[in-house]
Amino acid sequence: MRKLTAVGVAAALSVAAAGCGSSSGSDKSAVTLWMYPVIGDQAKSQAFWGKVEKDFEAANPAIDLKIDQQPWEGRQEKVTTALVSKKGFDLVVLGPDQIPQYAQQGTIEAVDDLVAPAKANYLPNSLTALTVDGKLYGVPIYQTITAPIYNKKLFADAGVEKVPETLDELKAAAPKLAAKKVAVLDYPGKPEVSLNQSFYPFLWANGGSVFAADGKSVAFNGPEGVASLQLLLDLKAAGGLPENAASKGNDIEGGPLAGGKTALYHAATAAQADQLGAAIGAENVGIGLPIEGAKRVAFGIPGGLVMAKHSENKDAAKKFATYLASPEVTAELAKESGFFPARTDVTVPGQSEAAKEFAKSLQYAFPGDTHPKARQVMGLIAPHIQAALLGKEDAKTALDAAAKEADTLLSSGG
Repeated sequence: MRKLTAVGVAAALSVAAAGCGSSSGSDKSAVTLWMYPVIGDQAKSQAFWGKVEKDFEAANPAIDLKIDQQPWEGRQEKVTTALVSKKGFDLVVLGPDQIPQYAQQGTIEAVDDLVAPAKANYLPNSLTALTVDGKLYGVPIYQTITAPIYNKKLFADAGVEKVPETLDELKAAAPKLAAKKVAVLDYPGKPEVSLNQSFYPFLWANGGSVFAADGKSVAFNGPEGVASLQLLLDLKAAGGLPENAASKGNDIEGGPLAGGKTALYHAATAAQADQLGAAIGAENVGIGLPIEGAKRVAFGIPGGLVMAKHSENKDAAKKFATYLASPEVTAELAKESGFFPARTDVTVPGQSEAAKEFAKSLQYAFPGDTHPKARQVMGLIAPHIQAALLGKEDAKTALDAAAKEADTLLSSGG
C-alpha cells in the first residue's frame, strides 16, 4: 500500500510529473485520488483516509491505491494543469461550479454508469448539481447544506413570538428587534464572503437566477434581484442590519451574532451553529428551514468524485469510486467531516440533534448557478452590493452596473 501523504505545491508538481495510472513496479493497477481536507482535523483526516486505503486494498489486492491529500489553496489551477497535461490523478473531488468547464473541455469522464445501480438512493439535488448537458460527471460522496441559525432569546425579548420563516416576516420583525438595539439579520456584506452565503439566497428565494437560461448573459439585475437587494436596503433603513454590514464577514466567533447584537444568520453551516452555541448556549440556538420568498432555497453543494478522461486504469478507478460512494464509507465520512451523506439510505453514527435539524433543509439544496464563469461574475457583483449597502448606489443602479460588467465578461470569453 502506498503511504498517505499531505501534498504541498512542490510535491503536487512532482506527482504530476510522475504521471498517474502508471505501473507501481508490479502487476497491480495504480489508482490515485486527489482528496481535500473535508475532515478539518488533520489527525482524524489522516487516520480516516489511511483506513480507506488499507481496507480497499485488502479487498482488492490487484489495485494499488494512493490517496494524496491536497490543500484547498490553488486547487483550481492544479486540477486544470493536471487534466491538460494528462498527469497527476485518476480521481479528484470537485464541486459543481468547477465541473462544467472540464466537461466542455472533454477532460473528464461521465460516470452515469457508476451511479445507475443505486440512483434512486441519491438525493436528486446532488445528482442534478453534478450533471452537465444531461451527463453525470461526479459521484456524490458528501453533501453540504446551509440553513438559518438564530438566537431564540433575542426574538423572545423583542416580543417576536414567531421567528421569521419568510422574507416578509423577516422585514416585519426588524423594527421590533431594532427597538432593543438588535439587528434582525447578521448580513455579511464583505466582498470576500461568497455570495452563496450572503446575497444569492435572497435572489433565489425571490425566484431569480444569476445567469440567463442560455448562459450567455446575466439575469441577476432583473426584478427578482432588485427586490432582493432592496430588501437588504429596507432592512438597513429599519435598523435590521449591523452598522458594519457592508464590510463584515460571516465569522460567528467574535462577531455580532455571538455577541448578541444580531439575531439571525440566514445561510449558516452546521459548524457555525455549534460556534454560536458555544457563545450563547446551545439551548438558545434555533435552526430553521431556508427563509421563504417565492420558494425555499438553501445553498448546498455535493462533493463529486470525478474521473479524469486520461486515466489509464479506469476499471480500477471505477471500482474504488463505487467503494468510496458506498453507504458504509459515506456514513463514516459524514461522521468525521460533519457534512451530510448524499444518499438517503445512509444513517450517520452519532449524528447530533443540530445536524438532524440541518438535514431537514437538504431537500432544498441548490449548488448555485453552475456556470464556467460563475466565480468571476460573483467577483463583479459583490463590490456593487457593497456600494449599495454604503448608500453610494440604489438597488437597480448597483445591479445594472454589475450586469453590464458581467455581460462584457461573458461576451468577451474572458
